[in-house]
Amino acid sequence: MSSTISARAVAPAPRRRWAAHVFTLAFLAVWEAASWVLPPFLLPGPGEVAVGLYRFLANPHQLWHLAVSIGHVLGAIALSFVIGALLALLPYYFPVWRFAIQHRLAPLLNAFPGVGWTLLAVMWFGINSGAVIFAISAVLVPFALVNLWAGLNNLDGELLEMSRSYTRERGRQFRLVIVPLLYPFVFATLRIMFGVAWKVTLTAELFGGNSGLGYVINMARQDFDTSTIFVAIVLIVLFVYGTDRLVFSPLQNRLSRHYAQ
Repeated sequence: MSSTISARAVAPAPRRRWAAHVFTLAFLAVWEAASWVLPPFLLPGPGEVAVGLYRFLANPHQLWHLAVSIGHVLGAIALSFVIGALLALLPYYFPVWRFAIQHRLAPLLNAFPGVGWTLLAVMWFGINSGAVIFAISAVLVPFALVNLWAGLNNLDGELLEMSRSYTRERGRQFRLVIVPLLYPFVFATLRIMFGVAWKVTLTAELFGGNSGLGYVINMARQDFDTSTIFVAIVLIVLFVYGTDRLVFSPLQNRLSRHYAQ
């Protein structure tokens, strides 16, 4: 009986994979057909973009720009996560700050446009990596704040009360009880921030960077090199998708199995 149910559950999986492959091939076919109609400077074909991607990856100078963008993303995620965590913990341990953080600061940060942060960063710090990291971090902070605050509000009250019976040291309780309970929320926060960071990075580097993939796109735009623009975009899509499938998905499955026990 159970094997029959399992077989029925697994049976649609190949069809879903085939549907995904068909969709991908159809997308590439439409892209190729459109490239025949439109001039190359408007829409290069997938073959031309694939060749450009190979040349990009074979060029050490271009790889350096990719490494710079990765550094911007990782640096901004680390900085914004720390700031967001501190802002979430402040009202948790000091409730007097709750209204100010949750009803004043959080809505302000959520509503502030990313382009606005980028322009302010350029005015304050100039065109450099510091401006880029600041702009990305400013956009990411509310994601960390909101998600971690939700995690703190959903902590197991009985488990916290039990931990207080063993120790009154807040630091020890935080390290041994609260942090492990927050792992799923921390993971979800980092996963969301990673995807959003790449979307913001291009804009930040486009306006305020002197290196990175956004800078490459800006130079290509000035030269009407649409192929390079597509190469940079495809590279980011592949990198984000690959990281999500190879890093975040296995970690999520592991966390799901652990917390399901």
